Amino acid sequence: MRISALAAEAGLPLATVKFYLREGLLHPGVATSATQASYDASHVRRLRLIRALTGAVGLSVQQARTILGLVDDPGDDLYATLGRAVSALPPAVHEASGDDPYPRARAALEALGQVYDPGFVAVAQLESALAAAEAAGVPISDERLLEYGRHLREIAAFDLERMPPEPHAAVEYTVLGTALYEPVLLALRRLAHQDVAARRELGG
Repeated sequence: MRISALAAEAGLPLATVKFYLREGLLHPGVATSATQASYDASHVRRLRLIRALTGAVGLSVQQARTILGLVDDPGDDLYATLGRAVSALPPAVHEASGDDPYPRARAALEALGQVYDPGFVAVAQLESALAAAEAAGVPISDERLLEYGRHLREIAAFDLERMPPEPHAAVEYTVLGTALYEPVLLALRRLAHQDVAARRELGG
């Protein structure tokens, strides 16, 4: 298909598709002449993925480029690739230094019995979030931490049990699952609060 048909199929303005091509987020089509190229279903899928990352997830073009680059060239180390994907996702944090750079996160993960790897960017994200809650006067209690951690570990186990066995597919599943499913978890938590509150009000 020509680029105009590609834009229509993906539901995007032609100018947006051309922008993604210029930025390297969308791979080029097959040249059919000096000024024309042909595009296929892989381009439609890629555009829908770009739209999801920059729209629903809210990533910048640079962040989306990083995520898509990991999908295209994941490397052999799933753990390291996941770390790079997480670092591209909000919230952005600054790495700390010192003998104990993330004391709150370390204590929380130790209480949960989970791996503490200060080089994994989500540790810095957890430290920042815990510090913000403390500063606001609503620190995370041990009871809340353990309850959150128990349910989130079950979600993680569910996700990993369904990971494809092929290395490239496993990386794509992990990277895109992290980027695209985390907003779903946040929205579901908020909707659960609404539902529980409404039911209590009706019951009262």
